[in-house]
Amino acid sequence: MLCDIGNTTVDCYHDGKMWNVSHNAFRELSFKEKVYYISVNEALSVTMEHKKNVCNLEPYFEFDTIYQGLGIDRIAACSTITDGIIVDAGSAITVDIMSGGVHLGGFILPGLEAYARAYGSISPRLNAALNPSIALDALPQKTSDAISYGVVKPIILVLEATCKDKKIFFAGGDGKFFSKYFQNAFFDRSLVFRGMLKVIKEAHLEEL
Repeated sequence: MLCDIGNTTVDCYHDGKMWNVSHNAFRELSFKEKVYYISVNEALSVTMEHKKNVCNLEPYFEFDTIYQGLGIDRIAACSTITDGIIVDAGSAITVDIMSGGVHLGGFILPGLEAYARAYGSISPRLNAALNPSIALDALPQKTSDAISYGVVKPIILVLEATCKDKKIFFAGGDGKFFSKYFQNAFFDRSLVFRGMLKVIKEAHLEEL
């Protein structure tokens, strides 16, 4: 069983099946089978250290980058790609560039829900749900569409400027949504888990 402990939820993988659980529910779990995990949540990392049958994969990743503070979830996703742009669109949108197996750098944007909350904090009149079907080739004619346009189009434009002619690999809860805007896009919900499986095999951890 693989677990990717994120900022808001825990994504799990077992025998090709994927699901997510809340932090509180995950904290109460006990594991009979071996569990391999990565974590960007310090509190849950401490909890995992005291559980039986668990293995933190972070120390086993060897990743070529000069980027300081790169999250282990980004490392896991990038370790599966030799050349291309990796976009993990979750509570934050992380963008990383790989070339010849080397990490060139990356940047972070707020996720769609974070943008929506930001508008709502400005004025109650701007507290509107985002429209995933917003047309980006025409100017909006109502406030709710104007908010969706103002969120989605700048993200698309910055990804286009970064991607250019490179392949772009999407993961995360909103990855499929963004992938439809790019011809050279691939959506892979299991990208982080594939990186975890790769390091388990390379480090022979399944033999321990």
